[in-house]
Amino acid sequence: MLNSLARASVSRVTDPVGRAALRVGLNPDLVTVLGTVGVVVGALALLAPGYLFAGTMVVTAFVLFDLVDGAMARARGYGTDFGVVLDASCDRIADGALFGALAFYAFTSGQRVLGIAALICLVTGQVISYVKARADSVGLKIGGALAERAERNVLGLVGAGLAGLGVPYALDVCLWALAAAGLATVVQRLMQVKGAWDARIAADPASDPARTAVPPPVRPDSAGRRRRSDLRRSAR
Repeated sequence: MLNSLARASVSRVTDPVGRAALRVGLNPDLVTVLGTVGVVVGALALLAPGYLFAGTMVVTAFVLFDLVDGAMARARGYGTDFGVVLDASCDRIADGALFGALAFYAFTSGQRVLGIAALICLVTGQVISYVKARADSVGLKIGGALAERAERNVLGLVGAGLAGLGVPYALDVCLWALAAAGLATVVQRLMQVKGAWDARIAADPASDPARTAVPPPVRPDSAGRRRRSDLRRSAR
């Protein structure tokens, strides 16, 4: 949702930054790795021990690296398959570090219910991305969803930052809202995949494996063979 609304506006800011980064000799893959390392270190060193506002500032700064590497690839005029896989893998690591750190903070500070919300956010975020990746791998194209990575990062970091400033229940509200949105998005993604599959079958019925599958030969079980053998003997 945020991705589709903000992509054009964000590109106007990040594209000049991407061109400048290329001029100083950086490449998109290096920026991807540096951003991920920064997120992981900031989450584990600051968010997990409870330095929520400072951790939010550091993690947010490195999360923005994910915008710069894409701008660099556009400025360069091409991306690579390795870069796509690296970027997706680093995104999962960064997301795991963020919500894992928030879960650790919640559990170690005695907020077990909040820790459960953080774990739900962590798991649903990974599943949402996995369903999209698996659908793409089998040629089923699906569109946007309710809670994609931008929404997850914004809600998680806004909640942590406000909690670090002393706003009561800010992190609770944001994480539980995100947990509910994440669960809804998992269902939404699976429904999108089912819709894409149904559309493929409707367009090309011959591609349905249920119509072209050859059933295995029927083999009588041993009990059936014994019964027929007994019947033959009794007939004699």
